[in-house]
Amino acid sequence: MRIPAVFVAFSLAAVAAHATPTAPPPAKTIDSLFSALKRAQSPEDAKPIEEQIGVIFLESGSASVDLLMTRGTAALTAGDNDTARKLFTSVTEIAPGYAEGWHQRAQLEVAANNDGGAMVSLQRVITLNPRHFKAMAELAGMLEDYGDKGAALKLYRRALALDPQLEGIDRHVKALTTQVEGQGI
Repeated sequence: MRIPAVFVAFSLAAVAAHATPTAPPPAKTIDSLFSALKRAQSPEDAKPIEEQIGVIFLESGSASVDLLMTRGTAALTAGDNDTARKLFTSVTEIAPGYAEGWHQRAQLEVAANNDGGAMVSLQRVITLNPRHFKAMAELAGMLEDYGDKGAALKLYRRALALDPQLEGIDRHVKALTTQVEGQGI
């Protein structure tokens, strides 16, 4: 089902007009989760902590933005990438400081083979949320693919510093360390 553009524009204007921020999550909660993540002994131990952090990252502070994100995710799940793209683009326009809106937009850009747009969106995520280890790992992977091994290594290391159990990243760090910094004597 296609939604008429006028209806979408009107709905988005109404959503923006009624966006009411709520209190951000307490820093103590997110800090304690990151501390627990650093103490995790395995990727299996880290997974539920990563998920809790992800839930906090999703909190926009606006019921309207949360609604758009929910609808965008539903459209994405249903395979309606056009609607999802419109909704996530609207989120980044209405709440440009909301990192997870940019992260979802980056995912769609990757799916559409728009690597440049995805890389810009992922950089925006990291700028807005310097603890977004998944976005760091995703951008590092793209940089590595494009041959910017030094920048990729830096981002992989930053991601690992936040989440030492982030699956597969240590392998990239080891390989890139040798390629970028050489082998020790």
